[in-house]
Amino acid sequence: MRTKFILFIFLCLLSAGVSAQKENTLLRKGNNLYEKGNFKEAEKDYRKALELNKESIKGKFNLGAAVYKEKNFDESAKLYGELAEKNQDGDIQSKIYHNLGNSLLDAKQYDKSILAYKNSLMNNPKDLDTKYNLEYAKMMLKKQQQQQKKNQNKQDKQDQKKDQQKQDQNKDKQKNQPPQDQKKLSKEDANRMLEALKNDEKKTMQKVKKEKAKVPVGGIDKDW
Repeated sequence: MRTKFILFIFLCLLSAGVSAQKENTLLRKGNNLYEKGNFKEAEKDYRKALELNKESIKGKFNLGAAVYKEKNFDESAKLYGELAEKNQDGDIQSKIYHNLGNSLLDAKQYDKSILAYKNSLMNNPKDLDTKYNLEYAKMMLKKQQQQQKKNQNKQDKQDQKKDQQKQDQNKDKQKNQPPQDQKKLSKEDANRMLEALKNDEKKTMQKVKKEKAKVPVGGIDKDW
C-alpha cells in the first residue's frame, strides 16, 4: 500500500502581524522537524501554531500528518474530518480527503476510507496514489466482511451447540424423574393395595368365624 502522506511545505501569505509571524515561524520549524522524521517535536510546534490561530488550515493539516506518523489514527482522522467540512480549494480539498482516507484506512474503517478516497478523486481525478489506495481499501473491506461473516457463522454454531447441550441435559433430567402422572398413579395403587389388604383381612376373619362355627362344641359325655 502506498502511504504517501501530503504535507503543506509552503506558506501562502505572510501577515504583517506579530502573531501571524510567530505562527508561520512555528509552522516552518514544524515542517523542518517533520521532514527529518522528528514527528513528536513537529507536533508540538504545530500545536503551538494552532494556539495562535485555531482556524489555521495549514496548522491543523500538518498536525494531522504528524500524529498520523505517530500512529494516532483516530486524532488524525478527526482533524482531517473537521477540515473536510470546510470548503477549500479543489487541490487542497483533494489532499485533505486523501489524508483522511489514509487515517481511516489504518484505523481499519475501510468503508469510510473508501468514501474519503472517492471524495479526493472528485477534486483531483488524476491522482494515481489515491486511486491505488481506493482499490486497496475496497480489497481490505471485502476481506473484513468475509472474516466477520466467518466469525458470525462460528458464533452461531457455538450457540446452537450450547442450546443443543442444554436441551439434552433437560431431557436427561426429565428421564431421571418419574412423570407427575406416574407419581399420582403410584399413590392410587398404594391406596388400592391397602384397601385390598383390608378386604382380604375381612374375608379371612369371616372365614375363620365360619370355620369356628362348623367345629362342634366339645363336651364330656356323661354316663348317666
